[in-house]
Formats: sequence, C-alpha cells, structure tokens
Amino acid sequence: MDLESAFAIVRWVVDAAEAPVTVFVADDHGELVAAATMDGAAADTRLNAQRKAYTAARSDATSTKALAEKVADDPVERASFDPRFTFFKGGVAAFRDGRRVGSVGVSGMAGDDDDRLARRAIEGVGLQTAP
Repeated sequence: MDLESAFAIVRWVVDAAEAPVTVFVADDHGELVAAATMDGAAADTRLNAQRKAYTAARSDATSTKALAEKVADDPVERASFDPRFTFFKGGVAAFRDGRRVGSVGVSGMAGDDDDRLARRAIEGVGLQTAP
C-alpha cells in the first residue's frame, strides 16, 4: 500500500462515513500506513480498526467477515489464530493486479456498515477487494 493510496482511502472514508469512525490503512504485513479518528468516534474504535486491518492484511481471507465465516463452527481453529486477529466485520484486504497490497479497517458503526465503507473506499481509489 503506497502512501498516496492510503491517504486517499482515509479521505474517502472520512468524507463518506455516516457516523464518526476510525479508519486504519495497513500495508500487506498489517503495519500502519495512514489512519484517522473522526471527532466523536469512541476511543475503542482505534484499536478495533487497527486489529481489523491487521487481520485482513495477514490472514488468507479477503476480509474479517470472510475469516469469521470460515471458522464459525471451529472454536479450536479460532483459538489458534494470532492473538491480534479479530473477527469483527470491517476489515477488508486491498488488491492491485491480483496481489494483496494492504488492507483497511473501519470501526465505529455496525459491522456491516464498517465493512461496506471499507470496501467502497478501496474500490473508490482504484484498488480491488478480491484478487
């Protein structure tokens, strides 16, 4: 994830969010590239957005939602994951030319809304949400 794309995603999320959120944009290893917390967003949205982006970048799934669905019936598998992983909706991997380049985590609204906003932001800057 290059810095310009990360800034564009942050701006896209902030401009489109229907409520105060935190957005965290990570590289393909789950490390911070850019982030913002909107005025009025709850303090816990920072850690949640970070964990969502980290999970989407480092797991083999394309989103935290997909990963949660994959392991929903297997508590042993869920327990074996990296302890920084989360299964809350709103973490989405970003792809360019079939290659995972990073991820976006959004937190502050209902999970489906966080997920939808992350996807729209990724696609809004010309990246893809699937390889």
